[in-house]
Amino acid sequence: MKSISSRSTAAVCGDDSSRPCDWKTGRYFKSTATTSGVVVTEPEPPDPRWPRYSTRPFPPYHFVPGRAPHPRRDPRGHSYGLPEPKPTPFPADKWHTSEDYLYGIDLYNFAYWWECHEVFEGLWHAVGHDTAQGNFFQALIQVAAANLKSFLGNSAAARNLLRSGIIRLQKVPPSYLGIDVPRLTEALQAHLISAHPHAPLIALG
Repeated sequence: MKSISSRSTAAVCGDDSSRPCDWKTGRYFKSTATTSGVVVTEPEPPDPRWPRYSTRPFPPYHFVPGRAPHPRRDPRGHSYGLPEPKPTPFPADKWHTSEDYLYGIDLYNFAYWWECHEVFEGLWHAVGHDTAQGNFFQALIQVAAANLKSFLGNSAAARNLLRSGIIRLQKVPPSYLGIDVPRLTEALQAHLISAHPHAPLIALG
C-alpha cells in the first residue's frame, strides 16, 4: 500500500465519536470563499494529485465549525435541505462496490474531515457498533477526528483520538476493505510520536 503524509486536519471529538464536539481553532488554515459568498477559512487538500476512488463530486467547501455555514443547519450550507444520507451496509469482500465507503475515503484524503466523519458514522450505525466493520469504521472516525483536532490546534485531543484509532485498527485483519492495515497502523504510530503536522493518507488496492 502506498502511503503519503498530508496537511493535518480532523473531524469529531472525544474518544467516543457519538459525543458532542468541542471545536477550537488554530493554525494551518487558508482563506477561501464559499459559493454562498461567505468568506471562510478551511483546510487545504493534502495532495490534490491523490487518486479518487468514487465518482461523487466534493462539496463546494470544507466545513470547519465556527468558520463556515453549517452544512445542514444553515440555509447557506452545502447540504442544506438535502435528505440525511443513509449508507447501505455491504459485505467486507465487496468494499469496492460501496460508493459510500469509497466516497468516505476520498473525503478523508482530500481534507473534508467533518464530511468524512458523517459518512463513516453513517456506515458505523448501518453495520452495527459491535461488529468487526463497526470497529473498523469507528477507527477511521477517530483517525479523521485526530487529524482535525491537530489541524485546529488541539494536540492533546488529537493524540488521544489517534491512540484510540490505532488500538481499534490493531483488532482488524491485515487486509481489510482494501486497506493494508498493518502498514497504515505503522504510519499512524510513526505520526503519533513524530509531532509532525502531516498525517498519512489512505490508499485502497
